Amino acid sequence: MAVRKPATPQPPAPPRGPESYGSAERQAAAYRGLIVKILFTSFVLVILLLYIMPLGYSFITSFKSKSQVSDVNAPVLPSARVTFDWEGESYEVYEVPIEGETRELALTVRRRDHAFFVDPQNPGAGEIRWEGRWRSLDPVYELAFQWGNYPTAFEFIDFLQLLRNTLFYAIVTTFAATSSAAIVAYGFARFRFPLKGLLFMVLISTIILPSQATLVPQYAVFFQFGWVGTWLPLIIPTFFSNAYNVFLLRQYFLTIPTELEEAARIDGAGPIRTFVQIILPQAVPALIAVSLFHFFFAWNDFFGPLIYLAGNDNLQPLSVGLFRFNGLYATEPQLIQAASVMTMIIPLLIFFFAQRFFMQGVVVTGVDK
Repeated sequence: MAVRKPATPQPPAPPRGPESYGSAERQAAAYRGLIVKILFTSFVLVILLLYIMPLGYSFITSFKSKSQVSDVNAPVLPSARVTFDWEGESYEVYEVPIEGETRELALTVRRRDHAFFVDPQNPGAGEIRWEGRWRSLDPVYELAFQWGNYPTAFEFIDFLQLLRNTLFYAIVTTFAATSSAAIVAYGFARFRFPLKGLLFMVLISTIILPSQATLVPQYAVFFQFGWVGTWLPLIIPTFFSNAYNVFLLRQYFLTIPTELEEAARIDGAGPIRTFVQIILPQAVPALIAVSLFHFFFAWNDFFGPLIYLAGNDNLQPLSVGLFRFNGLYATEPQLIQAASVMTMIIPLLIFFFAQRFFMQGVVVTGVDK
């Protein structure tokens, strides 16, 4: 009989030191941080998806046909019903449950409680009788992009003329609004003069003044000047600055070190030269942000051109032209969406290439130079 040796006692495990507890806590904190990042990223993606859904709808609809837009059973992507030509006639293809399987058959004869079909794969077999209501069947679709919607909308809307007017209005007013705002903001940021704080508060308070309150007086003044029907009521006011643009540029100018201006003053540079050669190069991100803000505003401006350019079709921008096109071709939603997509191409391209400077200019406070 074998005798077992007594088991050798194992020494007790050493107690976990503070380093082990600290490592576990750091690992748990890292997991929590990862979970928070995933949840936050998912939330941002959902919000982004909700924002771009209208753009996606317009883009997809612009490639559809009029019949597909009005078809409630049509798929989301641009598609057309599949047809089959048989004995000189064209018949629509449906998904038909027959003989325990679903087959794609062309509907030739419609009856209330039965119908006749032809198999596109074997038309020589003749017609197939099917018992049931054919209206309950699902039609077969295939991808069919209507590329002709864009040339048609381009011609009907007179896109080139409207584009020239819009670019002229947006570029001229953007230059005027940005340059005037930069001059006024530089004065408030660097110069001392009586009632400076009060004047700045009065300027900022105009932001809360609704445009509807000044619409009638402005129109009356411009009408007396004889400017109605021209670009002047839309362009001239932009040379007198805007409170929102002045506030953004002033906050950015305040972050520029005064030592740069003092060095320029020692070298003999005056206020104008200092503003042009020192301040403006340092404020390029803020200037680009303000320019983009106003450019997008002018590109989408509808109310101003509608009022002051009434009766002059040769000067109307894209926003007004698209509104008129919408009224004339309300029964052609695919053409309206195609025209809308064309009007968004240039702003999207500008924002895509200038987004780095745009994001730098948006954060105009709390920046260490």
